[in-house]
Amino acid sequence: MSSTAPNLIAAVSEARQWDRLMELAKLGAITGADGEPGVNRACLTPLDREARRLVISWAEGLGLTVSVDEIGNLFLRHEGTEAGAAPVLTGSHMDTQPNGGRFDGIWGVIAGLEAVQAIREAGIATRRPIEVVAWTNEEGGRFAPGCMGSMAYAHYKPANAWDAVADAEGITFGQALAEHRAAEAGLTHRPLGGKPFAYVEAHIEQGPRLEAEGADIGVVTGIQGSRWFIVELRGETAHAGTAPVSLRKDAVQDMIRAITALNALMTDPTDVLRFTVGQIEVLPNTSNTVADRVRFTIDFRHPDKDVLLANGDAIEPTIRSAVKNCEVTVTERFHALPVEFDALVTDAVEDAATAQGLSSLRIPSGAFHDAQFMVPLCPSGMIFVPCRNGVSHNPAEYSTPGQLAAGARVLAAVLTDLANR
Repeated sequence: MSSTAPNLIAAVSEARQWDRLMELAKLGAITGADGEPGVNRACLTPLDREARRLVISWAEGLGLTVSVDEIGNLFLRHEGTEAGAAPVLTGSHMDTQPNGGRFDGIWGVIAGLEAVQAIREAGIATRRPIEVVAWTNEEGGRFAPGCMGSMAYAHYKPANAWDAVADAEGITFGQALAEHRAAEAGLTHRPLGGKPFAYVEAHIEQGPRLEAEGADIGVVTGIQGSRWFIVELRGETAHAGTAPVSLRKDAVQDMIRAITALNALMTDPTDVLRFTVGQIEVLPNTSNTVADRVRFTIDFRHPDKDVLLANGDAIEPTIRSAVKNCEVTVTERFHALPVEFDALVTDAVEDAATAQGLSSLRIPSGAFHDAQFMVPLCPSGMIFVPCRNGVSHNPAEYSTPGQLAAGARVLAAVLTDLANR
């Protein structure tokens, strides 16, 4: 990587990348509780399409070719000199959490675009094509689970696997995708899937380690495993003032028993395990009625495959043994084992950082990313940059223009290296 052309690094524009991010941040702009500027831009919405059209306009202005596949993944292609060579992919996602920030996901797409623009402006030819990809529905905020686009691309699940998944308004993923595809009917369509040479995803860390340890670049070694569940408890409504407690089938009380038992199951003195109940729905949701139905979500993560499997498999029996009065349904809706990234990519990232005088730190990712599903297809990896206080999925999420530019410069060098192998 020390042979990377100096004009490539100089061609990466901190101001241009930042300006594009701020333009995109206007689409779905929200204000956080403390006045911070955030973004709420759910996948397969008019705002999502507006953001995509803006990115497409930038890509076409550079001479990149644009295409989409059947699940809506968007590809921006820089051609290589060798016809038929497997491409190097880079990118991330454009959708946000409902109370999201301006950098999660979208920076990976814009960093890819910036890196490719720098390569072209520096006059560097690459043997392999480079494709910038924006994956559909990484967040899972509107339609769960996340990473649908990358899972379908990798044939982890068929593209129609989630057609019946509904959002809070009852619109299904299949309906939203059909509307989205109709709106983008003018774009070139491509087959789903492929066999890339390598995949590199740039992302803010979403954690505190880089900032705390004063490192410029995170060399991501892998991603911990994740399992998501929906639990439904069905009891019986009753009058809060007249129904004896001993005779009730109270779904809320059984939920408390279930979560208490799950907290015991998931106790980890090392504080490595991550267990979260993040969403609870109670019906009929009135103050003077015993609840007859509760639905709650479970997000369980661990970097050790054996722990992920053992504790995840114990979730349903733990719940069933804890509840007293309700019927129980437990549905697993996402299951991804831990992955380790390939040395081809991690070494290239580390070498690029070193060659540019940037400090780096090898770290795992606690959050899942689309890169997780690329591992079976090709050598894959990620580049992290610091984010303030490790905050993400929040309008307070922030990385400086300089931190993001440093990440884009490393990405440009890595893409050039991999695309010439």
